[in-house]
Amino acid sequence: KLLLILFIWIPTMSLAAPYSIVIHGGAGTILRDKMSPGVEADYRRVLTKAVKAGHSVLAHGGNSEDAVIQAILVMEDSALFNAGHGAVFTHNGDVELDASIMRGTDLNAGAVAGVKRVRNPILLAQQVMQNSPHVMLMGDGAEDFAEAQGLELVDNSYFHTERRRRQLERVIASNQAVAASEDSSDDFETQKFSTVGAVALDQAGNITAGTSTGGMTNKRYGRIGDSPIIGAGTYADNQACGISATGHGEYFIRAAVAHDICARVKYQSVDLGTAATAVINEKLVQMGGAGGIIGIDPQGNVVYTFNTTGMYRASIDKSGQLDVRIFR
Repeated sequence: KLLLILFIWIPTMSLAAPYSIVIHGGAGTILRDKMSPGVEADYRRVLTKAVKAGHSVLAHGGNSEDAVIQAILVMEDSALFNAGHGAVFTHNGDVELDASIMRGTDLNAGAVAGVKRVRNPILLAQQVMQNSPHVMLMGDGAEDFAEAQGLELVDNSYFHTERRRRQLERVIASNQAVAASEDSSDDFETQKFSTVGAVALDQAGNITAGTSTGGMTNKRYGRIGDSPIIGAGTYADNQACGISATGHGEYFIRAAVAHDICARVKYQSVDLGTAATAVINEKLVQMGGAGGIIGIDPQGNVVYTFNTTGMYRASIDKSGQLDVRIFR
């Protein structure tokens, strides 16, 4: 007898691994009716440029760490945002910068605080993470390390802009502790917690989060906010999510905002949106804190959550859809 065995080959569909990126440029009382079309267009243009720079890395198979760096570099180099060039002034009339980065693969992280001469603080935070046994470096020591790593150093005047100088003068004149508005001709931000940040998920399933800031206008005594604090302003864990925060840093530090959100996802088995809402719109509000977060979960879902009237933000989700927003 002849036994005929028929093999039927059914091709399997190759499902591409999800990848996505989300960025922010600060949250606060951002008023639509007082923002000129030109200013709005400028913010949207740079947000779009930044998120596309990071997404391009992911689309070409690059890792989430590089994607976060590329997105933040665009914002650090823009005068629109309180990070790098265009950062706010301290009470003494100079600029002090903070930044941090964390990767969810191994929970490694790097952060810097109070640096005055490093052109791109996010690059220094990355060097601390990659090439140092430490997590955080500050001030002159951090700048010595930057020089040893070959990073670009600049005079502090590189970061100065007239817009921020006028802002400092108004704050000092009104005896306020924090900026009231950005410019006398653009009172679209009656209160702004300026920071930039990015979170990305790459095709290998790895999450990275990063944050960079100039801190608060008129800050004194070496004040440091949440942006360089791992667990407060930045956190990433492949098993839960990645978070970059923007807001009144003292509250975000006390509430360990970034870590708390990831812990709720990991240990309470709730989705990222639910966890972020509980922390930002409930816990933080009860404490009196204002601000928001951006986040991504291991499936590539993007979340924006904030308790202010606006947050500069943009994303390219796992379907490739670009989303750029400013107002609630």
